[in-house]
Amino acid sequence: MATKAANKRLTREYQIISKNPPPYIVAHPSESNILEWHYILTGPPETPYEGGQYWGTLIFPPDYPFAPPAIRMHTPSGRFQPSTRLCLSISDFHPKQFNPAWEVSTILIGLMSFMTSEEMTTGSISGTAQERKAFASKSRWWNSTGGGSTVKIIPGVSGSNAKGVGNVKAGDGGAKFKLEWPDLDEENWKHLKDKRIDPKTGTVVPHPDSASCAPGADALRKRPDGSTAAIGSVLGGGPDGRNAGQSWIGHNKWSIAIGVILLYAIVARLLSEGSNNG
Repeated sequence: MATKAANKRLTREYQIISKNPPPYIVAHPSESNILEWHYILTGPPETPYEGGQYWGTLIFPPDYPFAPPAIRMHTPSGRFQPSTRLCLSISDFHPKQFNPAWEVSTILIGLMSFMTSEEMTTGSISGTAQERKAFASKSRWWNSTGGGSTVKIIPGVSGSNAKGVGNVKAGDGGAKFKLEWPDLDEENWKHLKDKRIDPKTGTVVPHPDSASCAPGADALRKRPDGSTAAIGSVLGGGPDGRNAGQSWIGHNKWSIAIGVILLYAIVARLLSEGSNNG
């Protein structure tokens, strides 16, 4: 239970961070416990985390601000072990280093800075930029479905695999995230529906009416009369290509014959003139 001083301090900090949130950061205390804060870091541009939605918690001690919070990030990021306490100078791993003047915004700005660096510590992991981009692209799906453990479906999108693929064991189906971030959760589900992302697997489901390939390719497969043709004939390499060539000669045979006669006459005249001059 928070001390009177901690309660007063955290109430004031919530007012400050609500009015002037740091870039790419939002946070609020839980309605049931002012010592439990929930934050969202949005991956900043020009980083592997760009556009990612990273949800985590700060668990403050009852005597805050004279001791630091425990810091966790629940959303997989490729940078931190999900839901694992992080060893940072601003976390409860180093209580003697914590400055009581530091606020919630200071802590979260420090977390963002550490996340976008490559420094290693307890709770952090190494990963490639491509791996982190992949996690970022699935972050909203993970938050609102509990990593695929949801029972909620999207008509026309959700697959028949009732158990999902790679879902979090004993996951809460995204219930905790929805409780703390109802507006974001609603946005996330709209995102899943619009992008046709299966809530169980996090993979994009092609629209049943979509073509298997580009319209131009479909056109290449069809003759003018609607029958199927080999690609080689379109390129002039098959029977249709040869027939097309023969058809052109047939239509232009008289022009070709006249051209040959004229060419023969010109050559003969040139030869005759050369003979007389000799």
